[in-house]
Order: sequence, then structure tokens, then C-alpha cells
Amino acid sequence: MIEPEKPVGRAKGGVARAEKLTPERRSEIARKGGLAKKARQDDPALPMAEYGSLDRPLKLLEAEIPCYVLSDGTRVLTQEGFLSAIGRSKKAKGGTGAASSDEVDNLPAFLAASNLKPLISKELFESTRPVKFRLPTGGSGYGFRAEALPQVCNVYLRARDQKLLLPSQIHIAQKADMLVRGLAETGIVALVDEATGYQQVRARDALQAYLERFLRAELAAWVKAFPDEFFQELYRLKKWRWTGSSRRPGVVSYYIKDLIYERLGPGVLRELERKNPSDGMGRRKAKHHQWLTEDIGNPALAQHLYAVIGFMRASDEWDSFMSIMNRAFTKKGDTLPLL
Repeated sequence: MIEPEKPVGRAKGGVARAEKLTPERRSEIARKGGLAKKARQDDPALPMAEYGSLDRPLKLLEAEIPCYVLSDGTRVLTQEGFLSAIGRSKKAKGGTGAASSDEVDNLPAFLAASNLKPLISKELFESTRPVKFRLPTGGSGYGFRAEALPQVCNVYLRARDQKLLLPSQIHIAQKADMLVRGLAETGIVALVDEATGYQQVRARDALQAYLERFLRAELAAWVKAFPDEFFQELYRLKKWRWTGSSRRPGVVSYYIKDLIYERLGPGVLRELERKNPSDGMGRRKAKHHQWLTEDIGNPALAQHLYAVIGFMRASDEWDSFMSIMNRAFTKKGDTLPLL
């Protein structure tokens, strides 16, 4: 009788580990493997949830949002988790937990109110199309792109600032305010990568790829990005007289770089200075914020600004404000943090 070959290398280690498992654990592993194989066979065209699981949610303030990184690199938040985070019902229309057909082709319910529509960009419309994907445990799920969460929050915050909110929407704006503060320093993509373990396989050139997504290749048309309240609070804390004029002391640009761009993201200020250099007299071709991308850079700027303004409101004098800032928002270097 021919003796079976003994396992060697990794196979030998795998056999040793398998022998230590209880029958119940081996059965559970086999069951999950079978479900994953079935999911791939059911709809092979759908992207697969390769990183993440329901028991490793993204924890943001009091919200716990299940999240995944798909086989095509898309970061998604499950639909129920997304809705819960912004204070909406956890169930989609029909109570199925999946996107209904009318939501797939139109705005989701949390953006469909007529008072919000003037604030919704084409990019946000695309971001909030439900994403269908294959679950590692079998079957399929629905979610929203992770980048949509701060974008949706900013819609409600702009509506609040412009006094457009309905009474039934105030609690969502309050949730949005808290979420934006929680997202401001680290960024939603980095948080999802941490929760799913995806940061362990990010490419070595992640910083350059990040900057390319953060900063646009071509200069955008000028739009007002800094609310007047930012300057009013800055003047109050510096004990300057506020006149409302757009002509401001030259030192204000220093504080904008210090408080905003140096703390916005790794390498962002350095790249902005390269793309948008000064002429030596303090004049630039454009405002720094005109170089930020619509889908990532501008939402990140808005999130950071709201957080900074919140710290300004809570401070009585400049030194205490800077102490809070240096504790909450350290200046970024040129290296992405190892999560």
C-alpha cells in the first residue's frame, strides 16, 4: 500500500492548526467557506466584500456602522448603519433593509426633501446611489459609499446655516454636526480602512494617491469656502475690531495656513504651496481652496472648518483656543499615519 505523502511547509502548519480545532469550529469554518463560495457563484459580477465584517463596525461617537472594502476598492457603509448614524430609521423603504427601486434611480429619502435639493451637487447625487455587493457570509447587501457620509452631513449643516431646515430635520442636523466633528481629524476613508484591516494592504504610494484625490489637477472657479463666522471668531479671539470688510490684515493668511491647511491632511499644505506658489509679494494665482477636489478635498475642508469654528465659539481667549487646537488637531507632516 502506498503511504500518503506527509504535508510540508505551510500545509504542515495548516494541518497542525486544524488538528487543534474543535469539531464545531471546523464545521463553522467550512460553513463560512461554503457560503462565500456560493456568494461568488450567485452573482459573480457584483464586487465582493473582501475586508470587514459585521462584528468589526466603524465606531464614530455613539454610532456603530458596519463597513466593508469591496474587491474593486470601494469603501461602503451598510445602508442600515448609514441611516442610523444620521438619525434616520434603520430600515429602508419596505422594511427589507435593501434599497428600493425608486431610491436606486433617485435621491434617497434623507435627501429627497425639496428644501434640500438646491444644496445637492451632481457628485453627491452619484455618491448616494446605493451600492450592491456580495457579502462574505453569502447573499448580497446594500450600502452607501463611505465618502457620502460627510457630504450628506454638510448638506444638512449648510441648510441649518441658511435657515432652510424643517422642524423634522433638526435632529439630523444635530447628528450631522457631531459626525463632522468626529470625522474631521482622521477622515472617513482612513477610519474605514482601520475598521476593516485594509490599511495593511495599502499601496506604498498611498500618500501620492491620496493627494491626487484630495487636490484637483485643474483650477476650479472661485467660490466662497470660508464662512464669515470663521473670521468673526478669529477677530474676537485676537481682540481685533470686526468691520465686516473683505480686506484683512496680511497675518490672517498665516492663521489660515496654521489653523486650516497645515492640519487638514498629510502633505496637503506642501502640495498646495507647490501648485499655487506665492509671487514673493504674498500674491497667489488663486485661493488655496480652489485646488481642492469636489468629492474629497472640499468636504474635508468644510468638516475641518466647522470643527475649528466650534472650538473658537467655546474659547474665551486666544491661548486657550490654541491649546485646544494643538491637542485636537496636530499639524500634519508628509506621511500618512500608520493606523
